[in-house]
Amino acid sequence: MLQSRNYPPSPRLAPYIARHYVFNVEAPDQFELIDQLLSETAFVRLLLRGDWAAEVVKGIWSNVGKAVFFGPNRRPLKVRVRGGFRVVGIAFCPAGWRGLSNIPADAFADRMVPLADMLGPRAESLLGEVSRVTDDSAQGDARIIAAIEKVVCDLLDARGWPKADEAMQRFERLARNNSTAMVRDAAVQLGMSERQLERRCRPAFGLSPKAILRRSRFLDMAAAMRGLSSSDEREQAALRYYDQPQLIREFRRFIAMTPGQFQKTPTPLLTAGLELRALRKAEDAARAAGET
Repeated sequence: MLQSRNYPPSPRLAPYIARHYVFNVEAPDQFELIDQLLSETAFVRLLLRGDWAAEVVKGIWSNVGKAVFFGPNRRPLKVRVRGGFRVVGIAFCPAGWRGLSNIPADAFADRMVPLADMLGPRAESLLGEVSRVTDDSAQGDARIIAAIEKVVCDLLDARGWPKADEAMQRFERLARNNSTAMVRDAAVQLGMSERQLERRCRPAFGLSPKAILRRSRFLDMAAAMRGLSSSDEREQAALRYYDQPQLIREFRRFIAMTPGQFQKTPTPLLTAGLELRALRKAEDAARAAGET
């Protein structure tokens, strides 16, 4: 049902954009999907077709428009789509956030705002240009990505292309690939104090180092339960929790379900995000192999 395609950014934008993606669902009008999002990064969603909303307060669904900016998630964001839909998205790199905005990422944690709040008139112009691409193919995707990257380059031109935070790039890879690390050990690896790491993480990631690692452990376990890792990795993911009660607490915190409920409940949107995360872990491994 869900067709998902994703693409890396152009090399010049790699410090700022983590991934481009396109989601398509062909479904009857009466179709309804309720899922959870748990994003590690700030991202943009352009709704090209469909009825989409998020639960901002229990029982209250809201849509702030077709072009939306989302902050990183500390807790699950329940979303609802009705009928078929088509979405274009851009996930940002935490280490490059200061190149895109003067507002720290923690100001947007667990929030969604109209993209115009971030880009001004560029947001409506971008949505219009992307909406005109009706070719649902790799060629059409290339046109969409070119339009998005032009807007991001224009923004970076205006800001003087601030460099990405290399220490935060290293911490992002560490958190993604070694979520059992202690904050103090991560700080030592990065050559800074725990307090310094905290001060650097919040404006880039929107969360504290401890929360980032805790969320990463959960995502590792969720990916294992969705069959997106090897048997060894699945065993390692399970060992990251002391006991079953702790595992249940973490699942309730990050996905509002028990592990048993999660196993039985389809989560196509969350799973697509887990697949992107697995891809980035594979890219990390290839980079590390190339450096040895």
